[in-house]
Amino acid sequence: MEFYVIQLTILLIMQTKSKLKDIYLFIVWGNIAREYFGKSSSWLYNKMNGRDGNGGEGHFTDEEKGKLKKALQDFANKILACAETL
Repeated sequence: MEFYVIQLTILLIMQTKSKLKDIYLFIVWGNIAREYFGKSSSWLYNKMNGRDGNGGEGHFTDEEKGKLKKALQDFANKILACAETL
């Protein structure tokens, strides 16, 4: 059973990172961590890598996924608004 839980955790981490692959290098994640979560950049990087910062598991909760979605939507809207001014 423990092996199954580990495999499922790895799958969840890979799915999250895969969803972000097209934008991962273009975003300053520390700004999103501070502005939307009130946390440090290392906290967000740990979450993206399935760690809690203390060596344990720490993938995103449903609430955190919602906040990340909102942050990315806000960021996208800012980029679109900026592009419209050009």
